[in-house]
Amino acid sequence: MNTAPTLLFSKLGCSRGGRQLFRGVDCVLEAGAWLYVAGANGVGKTSLLRMLCGLAPIEDGEIRWNDTPIHKQADVYRQDLCYLGHLNALQESMTVNENLSFTAALGGTAADPGQMQQVLKQFGVPGRGDQLVRHLSQGQKRRVALSRLALSQARLWVLDEPFVAMDEAGVRMLADLIAAHLAKGGMAVLTSHQQVDIGNIPAQMLELRA
Repeated sequence: MNTAPTLLFSKLGCSRGGRQLFRGVDCVLEAGAWLYVAGANGVGKTSLLRMLCGLAPIEDGEIRWNDTPIHKQADVYRQDLCYLGHLNALQESMTVNENLSFTAALGGTAADPGQMQQVLKQFGVPGRGDQLVRHLSQGQKRRVALSRLALSQARLWVLDEPFVAMDEAGVRMLADLIAAHLAKGGMAVLTSHQQVDIGNIPAQMLELRA
């Protein structure tokens, strides 16, 4: 990570069906920090993350990455971004290795076969690389989806409820992975219904309200 990244929200607002979800959201996130997006159900946490990832239009305000609006640097920004939502976003007809290689290619890198084996072992799904995703259990699919983070070179991780349906060991493993990413100068933005410690790095809080 050659330069320290900066993420900025300026006067962000969002509405759905004529109802204001949130408005006037300002925030600055620096390298090595993580943002915990909180708020009541239905207040727009997922909507904010989708706006951040370019999956939903920005209605009001602006999101800047390294002082440039994200819509003006779409290709560069996508390579700096790794998004994990509620769904695992795995291709069921492809093998585990093919899914990991495809994700790496989207980020502009080539996945190393040895590294993929190591990461799958780390995430508790060793020896599954040549197996079709459709033959995995739901728990195994989730672990494969999360393993993409360990292979990602993206500086900004955006995670929507990443700890859902994970056992205690899985939660700790993912929290340690995020902490290691931050220690290297990365950044993370996440929502979670679970209170999780990310190393010894305190969360930067952003509570949404209408």
